[in-house]
Amino acid sequence: MLHGIDYFIVIAYMAGMLGLGYYFRNFVNSSHDYFLGGRSMPFWAIAMSIVVSDIGALDFVGVSGQAYRFGISPANFDWLGSVPAMLLAAFIFVPYFWKAGIYTIPEYLGRRYNNKVRTLASLTWIIFFAFNLGVLFWASAVFLEAIMGWPIWLSIFLTAGIVGLYTYFGGITAVVMTDVVQMIIMFVGGFTLVFLAFHHIGGWDAMVQKITAMGPQYQNHFELVLPTDTPTPFPWTGILFGLTFVMANAYMIGNQTVVQRCLTAKNEWHAKMSMIMAAFLKMFIPVLVLFPGLIAIVMLPGLDDGDKALPLMIKKILPPGLIGLMFSAFFAGLMSSLDSMLNSTATLWTKDIYQPYIKKDAPDQHYLKVGKIVTAVILLFGIATAPVSSSFPGIYVAIQTFLSFFQGPIFALLFLGIFWKRATQWGGLAGLVIGIASSATLHIFSDQFFTIQDPFLYVSWWSFVVGVVVTVSVSLFTAPHDDQHLSGLVYRLAENLTEKGGQ
Repeated sequence: MLHGIDYFIVIAYMAGMLGLGYYFRNFVNSSHDYFLGGRSMPFWAIAMSIVVSDIGALDFVGVSGQAYRFGISPANFDWLGSVPAMLLAAFIFVPYFWKAGIYTIPEYLGRRYNNKVRTLASLTWIIFFAFNLGVLFWASAVFLEAIMGWPIWLSIFLTAGIVGLYTYFGGITAVVMTDVVQMIIMFVGGFTLVFLAFHHIGGWDAMVQKITAMGPQYQNHFELVLPTDTPTPFPWTGILFGLTFVMANAYMIGNQTVVQRCLTAKNEWHAKMSMIMAAFLKMFIPVLVLFPGLIAIVMLPGLDDGDKALPLMIKKILPPGLIGLMFSAFFAGLMSSLDSMLNSTATLWTKDIYQPYIKKDAPDQHYLKVGKIVTAVILLFGIATAPVSSSFPGIYVAIQTFLSFFQGPIFALLFLGIFWKRATQWGGLAGLVIGIASSATLHIFSDQFFTIQDPFLYVSWWSFVVGVVVTVSVSLFTAPHDDQHLSGLVYRLAENLTEKGGQ
């Protein structure tokens, strides 16, 4: 239960975020400002925003829950997954995206292949973000129910109201700048919890001894690389092929919420450096979000739901005042993830669907209004779909399962599109459609194809392979674009690109 000082800290934090976000409405005068912040953001703000929106509430609750169930192997999602992919994005993909002056990743795919690819990719991301919002709302409800005893729907409406207001008014600028403050709060609160928890149980060595003595079910909890016959969702083959080669690259290179921040950079150098700095900060995330779940095995043995490990640890360890700080840190992570998805979904719908197909030549203020309306609508949809994630064995698995339906095929198109100029528009369309169909088939018949319960890593890998094979095969029998069309869209064909930023 929160004390008076905790309530003061939490209320001050929420009021501060609302005030800061609402202040940035003064910088939104056009759709370009709302979706790209006028291309004026510095690298350090973008980097902090990328990190805090990526780790978010999902990692605070979900990864600590996975650590409680499976040990340290989920740390691979940052160390072996995110960091190499972010460096690849920084030096190859992000500069091309920024110089092309695009608003969305599907817009790049539309230029590289055709508008059918753009539309399908955009609709796929919109559907994913809509349901992902529900998962994050559910994460907030799990946290608040455990630590406060608040009803599920009260928690959902509270978080939706706060995030929705400042994202609606301030756009991407409000999202980035509030994320800067939220990352600082998350790091301070999260590392405080880790330090006090280790002090409570006697340090790392004492934790390892206590956990390994609890029974054979914990024998692999401190193995970063797990065998192929592991009962967990993280075998080394899945980590290497599904995560490192596909899902991490697809997320850092093809995820609208991540790349859109880089597109707000004031110049190409800032766009590159934002991702490099974000990769450095990312290396600290497993310590922040995974260790509380491990320590909870010692302090809270026998939990029926690992996702409750973090909120119960906060309640058990932190004194008054620090509970309020950690409570704010959780909300910081939750809000940064939600505001990212809200703004990115509004951008995708307005720029990839509404403007090309519904109203092409409207005044700019009309598109600004549409973006705000979509922000409100998608927020309501996320609230309505929040219970969906309760059917999955952990919040983290829920979100990774959703991603595995399409990340492999989309990354196949991005990879071939930028490195192989022979890839054609019809090859890309066939690769995307058949790739997504293959991932759906693998999920439906997962019991026949895979031996582990949640095979999202394998699904990502094989749908990527299908996407590559189909794209290459169809491309070899169809006509490619000429070099003039591909200039600025394919690696080493950027010499004739006219920078289009701000247009």
